[in-house]
Amino acid sequence: VVCCDIDSAAAESAAAQVGGTAAACDVTDEAAVQKMVADTVAAHGSLDILVSSAGVASVAPLVQMSYDEWRRVLSVDLDGVFLCTKHAAGAMAATGGGSIINIASIKSFGGSPATGHYGAAKAGVVSLSKTAALEMRDYGVRVNAVCPGWVDTDMVSSSKAALEALLPVSFEDYIGHVQGRLGGVDDITGVVLFLASDRSRFSSGSAFVVDGGATAHLV
Repeated sequence: VVCCDIDSAAAESAAAQVGGTAAACDVTDEAAVQKMVADTVAAHGSLDILVSSAGVASVAPLVQMSYDEWRRVLSVDLDGVFLCTKHAAGAMAATGGGSIINIASIKSFGGSPATGHYGAAKAGVVSLSKTAALEMRDYGVRVNAVCPGWVDTDMVSSSKAALEALLPVSFEDYIGHVQGRLGGVDDITGVVLFLASDRSRFSSGSAFVVDGGATAHLV
């Protein structure tokens, strides 16, 4: 396992937890992504699985959002996924195939008030994953997207106050209503592990929703 992050200390911390190695990488920099993939192949002989999960977010209505903030989120959350998918798919095709798992969001499928840039990027991730799945099928490369609901991550925690200011109820009450509870990271990793394994060998081009039923709500 190679853990990559723009923050090298964070990458090293994650790698230590799983007995892997660490690499610093800015996913918006194509040369850095190419190096990450090439170094992985050089060290391990192949790249078999990619989980593309780098992401940033902020909270602002579209009419108040700066173009710089729009571009920052799209650059990491969509452009970064494109670059990682592009170069990982090529490396996988050269060695017989592999599995790419791109982390999207339930915001891919509906309006995303105050996080329109994030929703637009994640919708793009789902579409990109489907296209890549079709283009890479004959090379043995599967590509899927995972679409979590609200999950207890640093990103959600840091956005809680700004989101709550826009809600008619507390953040906790909102989460309790739409999906029962805040998801845990382990609620998502099980689906990722399935897609990384041969048990999902006939799954490609799909978007797997993991949201505690949030997208099932009409009211």
